[in-house]
Amino acid sequence: MKSDPVNNGSRFFRNTECEYFPCHKAPKPEHFNCLMCFCPLYLMDDCGGKNTFKSGIKICTDCTIPHAPKGYDHIMQKLKERNETVRLQFVAVES
Repeated sequence: MKSDPVNNGSRFFRNTECEYFPCHKAPKPEHFNCLMCFCPLYLMDDCGGKNTFKSGIKICTDCTIPHAPKGYDHIMQKLKERNETVRLQFVAVES
């Protein structure tokens, strides 16, 4: 079965009834993913998204990675990479 990234499911959810929908400019609102309303990569400086910093605050207004049809896959990959980095640091400290 082929995965369709724009059908509601475990990787994609669109909430058109949200008062903030869409919270970012979207070229195709029908492909806007609300699954990760708050981006889990926010605390990563190198998240792969389009962001800027102002007075030490990360501004993600122009980033649509969490809302893109394949954003879920990008986020999961970045989290796996970060988890592996932290695991290796922990192992090095324990040795």
